[in-house]
Amino acid sequence: MTDGLANFAAFAVHCQTLAVANGPIFLALFLAGLVGSASHCVGMCGPFVLAQTAERMSALRLGDGAIRHELRRLDAALATPYQLGRATTYVLLGALLATPFGLVAQSTGWPYLAPVLLAVAALLFAWQAMRGMEWGVAGAARLPDYRIAEVTRSLLRTPFGWRGYVLGLLLGFLPCGLLYGALAAAAATADPLAAAFGMFGFVLGTVPALLTVGYLGGVAATRWRPLARRAMPFVAGFNAVILLVMSVRALPPA
Repeated sequence: MTDGLANFAAFAVHCQTLAVANGPIFLALFLAGLVGSASHCVGMCGPFVLAQTAERMSALRLGDGAIRHELRRLDAALATPYQLGRATTYVLLGALLATPFGLVAQSTGWPYLAPVLLAVAALLFAWQAMRGMEWGVAGAARLPDYRIAEVTRSLLRTPFGWRGYVLGLLLGFLPCGLLYGALAAAAATADPLAAAFGMFGFVLGTVPALLTVGYLGGVAATRWRPLARRAMPFVAGFNAVILLVMSVRALPPA
């Protein structure tokens, strides 16, 4: 019992240390998910969320009171199994990418690894800012929705329980430039646990926009998506500056 408490206390201290050391990265990832989801993810993941919401709403019983009906509608729009599946994919990808960098840092002691990774992440977010400002930068390659829908058609018909979770796992691999920048920033921590926390923060940031789409429908998303698109370059640029500053600070003294 004492050993268990000691291990838990050590783990808590380690988590606190990671949060302090990587706080700016966690904040950047959350903001990227919050604004980026409204301007970018809605177009890519929104149709799948709407499809799930429609299936879930069709399964609701009629005759419920107004309050209960709205709560059930909110639950259907949230699509918790799908969100958990998507979070699992993003968190595991972040941890897997950070692991080899952590091993390299420990085995070689190369002092420029963290600065280089942070600089790469800053460049990816700067690229997102340039895309948002329409400076002629090519858009990220996107897998056509109909191909993904073909693979996941049976899951979309009944997106409940484990099927919704598996759907989130699979759709978490949709190619996305915003996701690439988030993964690069998470990998820059060179710590699997820190990367996992960072990507979980990114997922939390994407939930409000997708929940709004599921609850209010695509019409609502169409209204506020232009505003989010105008804000995205500034958020991406802010993230790029923060990561670049961290990269410079991580450089070893001359």
